[in-house]
Amino acid sequence: MTMRPPAEIGMTLDQIDTPALVIDLDAFERNMKTLADAAAAAGVKVRPHAKTHKSPVITLKQMALGAVGACCQKVSEAETLVLGGVPDVLVSNEIVGATKLKRLMALTRLARVAVCVDDVVHIDMIDDAAAAADATIDLLVEVNMGGNRCGVEPGEPALRLVQRILRSRRLRFRGLQAYHGTAQHRRTPAERRAEISQAIERARTTRDLIVANGIPCPEVTGAGTGTFALEAASGVYTELQCGSYIFMDADYARNQGEDGQPERKFEHSLFVLATVMSRPTDDRALCDAGHKAASVDSGFPVIHGFDEAEYVRAADEHGLLSLKRPTNRLRIGEKIKLIPGHCDPTVNLHDWYVGLRGDRVEAIWPVAARGAMF
Repeated sequence: MTMRPPAEIGMTLDQIDTPALVIDLDAFERNMKTLADAAAAAGVKVRPHAKTHKSPVITLKQMALGAVGACCQKVSEAETLVLGGVPDVLVSNEIVGATKLKRLMALTRLARVAVCVDDVVHIDMIDDAAAAADATIDLLVEVNMGGNRCGVEPGEPALRLVQRILRSRRLRFRGLQAYHGTAQHRRTPAERRAEISQAIERARTTRDLIVANGIPCPEVTGAGTGTFALEAASGVYTELQCGSYIFMDADYARNQGEDGQPERKFEHSLFVLATVMSRPTDDRALCDAGHKAASVDSGFPVIHGFDEAEYVRAADEHGLLSLKRPTNRLRIGEKIKLIPGHCDPTVNLHDWYVGLRGDRVEAIWPVAARGAMF
């Protein structure tokens, strides 16, 4: 059951019910434009990752700035995007199961849809599902970029999968999925460069081997918020799959730039708005945003614009705030903005975005693919 929105258009920030997922629309729009401009300058396309925001509304805003479509991780996310008007979706993941594949094939009648494979088993299952549905679908071979998650090994193993796709009945080879997730959060530029340089070489040698065997490889897609500039400049990647850049979270803010200071390509635009509900002592306050309002898998939220307090513990419905020195701030009833440690799973905890222009509510958007895990 979808809850009613925590705000109405025209309300001020102080009138928003909490906990609420709020977007600073000015910062959000600047973030979208920053990546769009960088990609255009590098001559690569943007295919933003919708697993971050789970919203066709946001994808269409990204496409209005030049994005070619979206990628996502689940068939249910793809369904939400396509039914929300997104015309080009890549499921950048391996999909297994007859029910999921039947649903995926149905989407090919409504939009341009692609999916990833890293084994002949995937290829055969998808080919059978496409034949049963009288459909055709694009495949990308996922290559292990060094993160050791999904992905066939580069070079000959990847080539063999491409050749198997070409022998199929209903499948088209579109290119390589070449995303290195763990590199996104390496803290220093040197660490990120080292890992991405290896990933670029893996992608390059695999692409070149495929082409040398007379097979076009039009797309090499991947990259993320932490490393996109490296992939964009590589001459290998054709698409960038950044997701968190629109929001930025506390964990990404720990990445360092070349000057050793926190990376500041993008701004924090996503917050969990919370209310101080208790102030039992001079050094302790509690807010109404706990585990059910903000994911803590990448660390606790950070209190925006108030360094004198720290979010130090989460319970189901409570966030414990430790006050570093006596202060008149954080009185009962006061609203605070929390920068989530990890934006993606935090978004999945909420039904609605509340878009703020300054301190006034301008937009309310559903988190349409909330809970889309299948």
